[in-house]
Amino acid sequence: MDQIANMINMIKNAGVAEHEFVTVPYSKIKESIVECLMKEGYVSSVAKKMKKGMPILEIGIVYVDGMPKVKGAERVSKSSCRVYKGVKDIKRSYGLTVMTTPKGILTDKEARKEMVGGEVLFKLW
Repeated sequence: MDQIANMINMIKNAGVAEHEFVTVPYSKIKESIVECLMKEGYVSSVAKKMKKGMPILEIGIVYVDGMPKVKGAERVSKSSCRVYKGVKDIKRSYGLTVMTTPKGILTDKEARKEMVGGEVLFKLW
């Protein structure tokens, strides 16, 4: 199971269903991804909590004029086919592209600014 794809789909679906929060199982990479999304304004909050003895992330959903900010999501790099981009290959795109780089989880804009490439995780719009 692809836990990152599940998380971004849960965020998208929670927005469509007009939920205030969504909870996902905790992992360090998910926490880093959600913090990156929070910096860019795609989620409103993130909190690590315990539920039935297991750690979870509670993620706040952002709405703009009553519509969810995350309208769509696409997982680019999968376990069966990894997609890597060098700094010269990172193009500007509509929405937000999230990458894992040697400097951590970064957006496409931050990766170009830091002059690093890496694995393209997913795109949001």
